[in-house]
Amino acid sequence: MREFSDSYVSRVLFAIPAQTRGLNAVAQRWRRLTTFLFDSYRPELYYMRGPGPKWREKQTRDARAAA
Repeated sequence: MREFSDSYVSRVLFAIPAQTRGLNAVAQRWRRLTTFLFDSYRPELYYMRGPGPKWREKQTRDARAAA
């Protein structure tokens, strides 16, 4: 249980800034939670999904030279 109480999620869920009260506090918590849960960062978009055009060009050149 200690890990959860020290986690980022618990800080996001239970953090209440002193200057916000009432509905503002609820709205701010909701925004933080949705931002955390539905983060738009998708690392798979930034990785290569296979060999690129330069690799294909080199492989074609090497295959021709070997033949």
